[in-house]
Amino acid sequence: MYRDKRIRIIVGHYGSGKTEFSVNYALKIAEQGKKVALVDLDIVNLYFRSREKEKVLEKSNVKVISSSIKASAVDIPAISAEAYAPLQNEKYDTILDIGGDPVGARVLGRYNDILKEGSYDMFYVLNANRPETNTLDKAIGYLNAIEGASRKKVTGIINNTHMLKSTTVDDVLKGQKLAKELSQKLEIPIKYIVALESVAEKLPNNLEGEIFPINLYMREDWML
Repeated sequence: MYRDKRIRIIVGHYGSGKTEFSVNYALKIAEQGKKVALVDLDIVNLYFRSREKEKVLEKSNVKVISSSIKASAVDIPAISAEAYAPLQNEKYDTILDIGGDPVGARVLGRYNDILKEGSYDMFYVLNANRPETNTLDKAIGYLNAIEGASRKKVTGIINNTHMLKSTTVDDVLKGQKLAKELSQKLEIPIKYIVALESVAEKLPNNLEGEIFPINLYMREDWML
């Protein structure tokens, strides 16, 4: 985490778990005493958006910026002008949670004047249990499409292969195999291996990438 760029862009397929990672990532950075902003730029999907956890995040000193329409259940693609502030203010560690697929990635074009090559990291969240990204060719296809739509280059891969609360070590290792193939093919490093805390502690310590334990903030207790 210490070597990541100040601006981190989180992209991936629907259901990859990118928002869950974004929330956990923001909280971990805030634990280091840094000023953190989490910008919800998902204008595609109404559900499971990082802005839903605004109270939890702001309690931990994470500034949440989302729609200019302050209503969590309103499906309006309205982005607040506030999003520019943490992108331009170097005192902030900024995370951009982007909508799934190439459609969601197009929103980044709005910030081309700020997001110059070398000024950001863009992490591709991979869930090998999703049928749309469960092979090397499919994973490459989505990554290339997101890069094309956003006009930004992926700088790191996140293995977030999961089955929600039923995730096993085997699930994570299955994803790690695909992530490694993707990494070698495209010469993009694996940055993080994401897993529930109870699973993360059982993973081998010689995996490529940093093991990143998470809590499930986006899943309510009654959800599977």
